[in-house]
Amino acid sequence: MNTLFCSDNSRQIGEDIIGSATNNETYILVECPTPWTSEAFNSKWVPENLKLLVEKCKSAKIPVRFLLIANNSSHKVDSTTVLIYQKKEGFSNGYHKQEFHLAHIEQAAGVVRKWLSGHSSNYEVKSSATRDILVCTHGSHDLCCARYGNPFYCQAVAMCDNLCLDNVRIWKSSHFGGHRFAPTIIDLPEGRFYGALDQDSFRSILTRTGDINCLNKVYRGWGILPTSIQVLERELILQYGWDWFDYKVAGRIIEQSSDNTTILAELTVEKPDCSLDTYQAKLVKNESESVVLRGSCNAKKESLFVKYSVANLSVFSETVAACIA
Repeated sequence: MNTLFCSDNSRQIGEDIIGSATNNETYILVECPTPWTSEAFNSKWVPENLKLLVEKCKSAKIPVRFLLIANNSSHKVDSTTVLIYQKKEGFSNGYHKQEFHLAHIEQAAGVVRKWLSGHSSNYEVKSSATRDILVCTHGSHDLCCARYGNPFYCQAVAMCDNLCLDNVRIWKSSHFGGHRFAPTIIDLPEGRFYGALDQDSFRSILTRTGDINCLNKVYRGWGILPTSIQVLERELILQYGWDWFDYKVAGRIIEQSSDNTTILAELTVEKPDCSLDTYQAKLVKNESESVVLRGSCNAKKESLFVKYSVANLSVFSETVAACIA
C-alpha cells in the first residue's frame, strides 16, 4: 500500500494555504530533548508535573498553546529554556516575549504556574529582540513533518549561519497544526505562519527582501488575526510590500452570513508615522479554490477546507493619530 503524504497531496492540487494560521493568545514553549512521542507531552523527558499542568490547562480551557522545542544542543546543555509569548492588546504587531533559564526541566511547571497566576519568577532573564522560528519536525505525529520538517530545520540553521543572523534562533517544534503544509514554521514574536517552504522563500522571509509575491505560495497567515481575515491581510501585504511588516493591526469581523459564504471584514493599520488606515472588504467563499482532502497523513477520511476571496476592498477611512508613548 502506498503511503499518503498529505503535504504532497496538498501541493499537487495547488491548495491555497492562506487562512490556516492558528489564532492563539499565548504560547508556552518548553525546551525538551527529542525524540518526542506522538502526543508530545507524554515523551520520555517530560516530567510528570509538567504533563499534569498541561492536562489541567486543557481541561480548564485556558487559552494557552503548549509546545516542546529543541535545537541541536538541547541534549548537551546544562539548562532548560522556557519561552512565553503572549499576544499584545489593541493595535498589535505580534506577541510579547518572556524568557526563563532553568537548571532542570522539572522546574518548568512551577515557573509556568507562577506566570499563570500573575507572579514573576527569579528565573526570568532579560529579554532581547531575538526572533524565534519554530520548525515543526514532529515526525511521530505526522510523517510529513519528519520527511520535510527535519531536512528544512537543518537547512534553516545553515542559512542563518551563512547570513550571520545572530538575532535569529531556529528551533525544532512539536506539532502546531498544518501537517499538509510541511515544512511549516511559526515566526515569533510576530506570530506569522508559513508553509510549503523552500530555501528561496525562506531567505526572503528572513531578510524581508526579494519578490513579495512569493507569499502567495507560502504564507499561511498572521496568527493574531481570525483565520477568515487572514486572506485580507495577505492582500494588503501584496499591495504594500515588505514595509507592511513594520505596521501594527487590529482586525474584526463586522458581519457574516448564516452559511459563512460571505464575511464583511475590517482591518485597521497603524503605520510607524502613527497614521491609521481602515480597510473593509467582503470575503466571499471561493468554490473553485475550496478543497476536499485528507488534512494529515493519519486522517481516516477527507475534509472540506473552505477558501475565501477578497472582493470590494476599499479604504473606509484615513486618519492621523498621535503616537502613544
